[in-house]
Amino acid sequence: MNAEDGEGEFTDESVTTEIQALPAEGVPEVSQKVRRRTRRTRPRSKTIAMKRMTRAELHAGALMYPPVLDIDRPQTRAECKNEARPCPWVACKHHLYLDINPETGSIKINFPELEPWELEHTCALDVAERGALTLEEIGLITNLTRERIRQVEVRGLLKLQGRRELR
Repeated sequence: MNAEDGEGEFTDESVTTEIQALPAEGVPEVSQKVRRRTRRTRPRSKTIAMKRMTRAELHAGALMYPPVLDIDRPQTRAECKNEARPCPWVACKHHLYLDINPETGSIKINFPELEPWELEHTCALDVAERGALTLEEIGLITNLTRERIRQVEVRGLLKLQGRRELR
């Protein structure tokens, strides 16, 4: 084995070159990377599949967290808007801490390293009222990638377009 066969030991050396731009007003002399590729810094969301839980685990969970029936939950956005923040209603479908799949009953905890009261943003409706955000900003709020946010946006726009055509 030698280097001429294409086999053997090779060293991986990366070569950095600087591209000089023409001197112009407002243009940097050295080109800069627009977007940095970084590794995920936050833990991924965790899913609890209900069909994989034993009856004993389900019974223990029901004993630990009994349903709260004597407290009136807000039913409309108008009632919810002036409630305390962070939002205490984690089971609400607009809460950002967890998602519940209605078909399978599985629970996805979006921020497994945080408690619900530690989230900066707890309600998707509050975030929507703030106005336009970039895919990156929405990704940080929902713990999803920019690409996944784009896919959800396209799916939502197609649904809206289909409803408009039905009218």
